[in-house]
Amino acid sequence: MTTLSNEYDKLPIEAVRKVAPSVVSVVISKFLPKIKGVYGMPGTPFSNPFLFGEVEDGQKEKISVGGGSGFIVHPDGLILTNKHVVFDQDAEYTVITTDLQEYPAKVLSRDPINDIAVLKINPPAGGKGLPAVRLGNSSKLELGQTVLAIGNALGMFSNTVSKGIISGLSRSISAALGTGGEMEHLRGVLQTDVAINQGNSGGPLINIDGEVVAINTAIIFGAQNIGFSIPINWAKQDLEDIIKYGRIVKPYLGLQYVKLDKKLQKQYSLPVDYGALVVRDHRPDSVAIVPDSPAEKAGIRENDIILELNGEKISEELQDMLQKFKVESEVELTVLRKDRQVKVKVKLEERK
Repeated sequence: MTTLSNEYDKLPIEAVRKVAPSVVSVVISKFLPKIKGVYGMPGTPFSNPFLFGEVEDGQKEKISVGGGSGFIVHPDGLILTNKHVVFDQDAEYTVITTDLQEYPAKVLSRDPINDIAVLKINPPAGGKGLPAVRLGNSSKLELGQTVLAIGNALGMFSNTVSKGIISGLSRSISAALGTGGEMEHLRGVLQTDVAINQGNSGGPLINIDGEVVAINTAIIFGAQNIGFSIPINWAKQDLEDIIKYGRIVKPYLGLQYVKLDKKLQKQYSLPVDYGALVVRDHRPDSVAIVPDSPAEKAGIRENDIILELNGEKISEELQDMLQKFKVESEVELTVLRKDRQVKVKVKLEERK
């Protein structure tokens, strides 16, 4: 007799069966100086980073320096992963599929805004193509919804599965991504309590129907299963760009800003509680307006407050609103400059 618990288990099991063949490991390799006579510190494992040896003059060898996850989105070999997994432009990338086949991978494009990248591998000749996932609709996700993560945990355990729920929607965080530890601001990401380990980056977050709804990207160290994933709808636009242009295309304005609210209005005695205040950030070399950018060409100034974009009130992130427009589009900004409003026309350019 089938028990209730078995029936409940069937849904995630079937979902994993649908997606697992499409999940891949991404291996990062570099040619580094060859070392002979390598010795570790006494009492430490051979993999200890503090090693002594003699560098062979002019000799280099190919070394695996990291890894992540990804998933096939087209039978012709298109793969989605995180930008921070394939950030190093001097590295070589190899994709390993679930049947342990290895393919050299080319980075087609890195999203200049989101932590998304698209890889390409060439499937075996004469075959029916590679198994591709089905993409879901991340805008329909709800709090408490069951989700599963699949990925190459710790770079050692491929197709590791973990289960949890959607814990939060549209979070904004700052995260250190990649080996360089550079801080990146992530907006609109999903929060989950699914166990996400190093090496899971770039792997799929799926619903119980076996549809990919997000890309796993970041965790909070020291917390109990607080992870973040990029909604798959963001990646859908990137895939459309790849097919149409061969690269990811994003509109570019060229300014730094802070999104205003009632708290900031009160704190800085501002005349409005909404909009985008054009201001530099905390970095020593920061500028509010990027030189030779569309914003500079249009005459936008530091401390301007952008109130509207094409007549629409700036009630969300300005960057997200700009993504609705194509490169080369001319948009009109309503700007509060000191005590008067001005209309500014800006021609958007492509973000490089």
